[in-house]
Amino acid sequence: MMNKKSIEDIQVKSKKVLVRCDFNVPLDKDGNITDENRIVGAMPTIKYLAENGAKVILCSHMGKPKGEPKSEFSLAPVAKRLSEKLGKEVVFAADDNVVGDNAKKAVAAMNDGDIVLLENTRYRAEETKNIETFSKELASLAEIFVNDAFGTAHRAHCSTVGVTEYLPAVCGYLIQKEIEFLGNAVNNPVRPLVAILGGSKVSSKISVIENLLDKVDKLIIGGGMAYTFMAAKGQEVGDSLLEKDYIDYAKEMMEKAGDKLLLPIDTVVAKEFNNDAESKVVAEGGIEAGWQGLDIGPKTIELFSDAVRNAKTVVWNGPMGVFEMPSFAKGTNAIAQVLSEIDATTVIGGGDSVAAVNQAGLGDKMSHISTGGGASLEFLEGKELPGIAALQNK
Repeated sequence: MMNKKSIEDIQVKSKKVLVRCDFNVPLDKDGNITDENRIVGAMPTIKYLAENGAKVILCSHMGKPKGEPKSEFSLAPVAKRLSEKLGKEVVFAADDNVVGDNAKKAVAAMNDGDIVLLENTRYRAEETKNIETFSKELASLAEIFVNDAFGTAHRAHCSTVGVTEYLPAVCGYLIQKEIEFLGNAVNNPVRPLVAILGGSKVSSKISVIENLLDKVDKLIIGGGMAYTFMAAKGQEVGDSLLEKDYIDYAKEMMEKAGDKLLLPIDTVVAKEFNNDAESKVVAEGGIEAGWQGLDIGPKTIELFSDAVRNAKTVVWNGPMGVFEMPSFAKGTNAIAQVLSEIDATTVIGGGDSVAAVNQAGLGDKMSHISTGGGASLEFLEGKELPGIAALQNK
């Protein structure tokens, strides 16, 4: 992974610094923020810049306003919450065109250490199409660009990539940490490296499997995607999730992987997709018609746990079962538990696995929890993310 310049590698004092954050937070119907993890995540970069005398101009998208101003997607509540958390006023520039008179006035009035937040970048149709007029307007407000939004680093938008054509661009602490943990875990790991892949579909993880298979010492597959592999072994899977079009692919992967690949050896099956459904544990190959697999069984938990225990680096993406239902969360929780106990770098990559680890109350026991769902998946696929590629190398 390339070594990118960060905010600590440049002089920021008295400079106008445009910072792309990820403030895509959920709001309730009254406009209250219901989960402020992303705001908390942005704090270190904002504080560093403000404390070092930069004029900090924040920007972000929120939701999908589809290129027009929609009040329910305004970042006004974020400005309010940021002000409370930082203990100093964050001036909100309410411009429907994002870089309007309010923004220009607010920036012109800034002293060193002041903070301004621009309106939702996706109020402008140009944003998602990376059209240079809007990139230029954003860049015109500042002298330096900092990208700290890993969640949108896989998108080439005006506020992630376009502005880098006009301003020197470096990363903030969040992206720096993602590059360090996700990048090193996959490309420069302390071995043994074990990857755990779960989630429902093989189809959405094909590139991840292919990229990781060459790099890992062990690849563990659980969750709904395991049933396609079981079918590839010629086993009946009953009413379990199955992607018939990917059975041949699964066969190929198993041949290529040899003993690197671990699949479930027992399964918790249920009569229906329901927490209170009748359920039981069946041995490998024992899923009957009318039953569906919803979690890995106790022997599989043991097998997978043993494989992880001597690892030095573990990357986990995707749950082992339907963890949203307590009856079928045992496998996922057990894996989270083992990861919390071992002496290894543990990287939780995106989406459901993050939710699962937090649900188990073990988030703080992991080395790194990725902030980007789609972005961390593309990272694990070995793709170069445009938002990171556009930053200056050290």
